[in-house]
Amino acid sequence: MNSERIKVIISKVRAKDTVLDVGCDHGYTSILLKKNKLCKQVYASEISANALEYAKANFKKNHVHIKTFLSDGFKDIPVFFDTAIIAGMGTNTILNILNDVKAPHKIIIASNNNYYLLRKSLNAMGYKIITEEAVWENNHYYVILLCIKEYQRLTEKELLYGISNNDDYYQYQLDMRKKIIPQVPFSKKWQLLKECRDLKRLIERK
Repeated sequence: MNSERIKVIISKVRAKDTVLDVGCDHGYTSILLKKNKLCKQVYASEISANALEYAKANFKKNHVHIKTFLSDGFKDIPVFFDTAIIAGMGTNTILNILNDVKAPHKIIIASNNNYYLLRKSLNAMGYKIITEEAVWENNHYYVILLCIKEYQRLTEKELLYGISNNDDYYQYQLDMRKKIIPQVPFSKKWQLLKECRDLKRLIERK
C-alpha cells in the first residue's frame, strides 16, 4: 500500500465525506480510508465479481469491515454517498460511469490516459477541477483531479496541459511531443510545434 498515487487520492478526502470507492480493485484505498478514520463512511464497489472477492479478502486480512457492492459504476449502489473515488481506469470508462444521475457532488479521479478529453468532458458535465496533481509512479505520470459540481470554463491551454503547475510534468509533456514530431504527418507538425512552444513558456514562466 506504499503508493504515492493512493496517498494523494486519500489526501483529497475529508472527515465529513461518505465515500464510494468505484472499481476498488485490491481495495487498498478503501482500507487506508477506513483504518485511518479519514472519512465518515467508505463503501467499495467492483464490476468484476473476482476482483470484488480479492478486495474482500484484503479487507479481512487487514481487519476492516467495509460494505461492498457488485456494480457497474453507480448503477447498483443502494446507499447514499456524496464522494466518489474513480481510479485506475481509462478516461472513456470514467466518463461512462459519471454519465449517471447518481454521480455525486464531489469526485476524485485518477485516469490512465486522455487527460484533455477528461478535463473537457468534466467541464461539460458541470464539474469544476479544484486541484490537479501529477504523480510520477511506475514510470508513468498519473494525473489526480479533485472536482466538485460547479461551473468552470478552462482555457484551451488549461485543457491541454492541465492546471497542476508541476514543471516536471510540463517538461514530460514537452519531451513526449518532441519525440513524436518526426513521426507525424507534415500537416500536424505545426500544432505540435505550437504546443511545444506553449509548454516551454509554462516552464520558463518564472
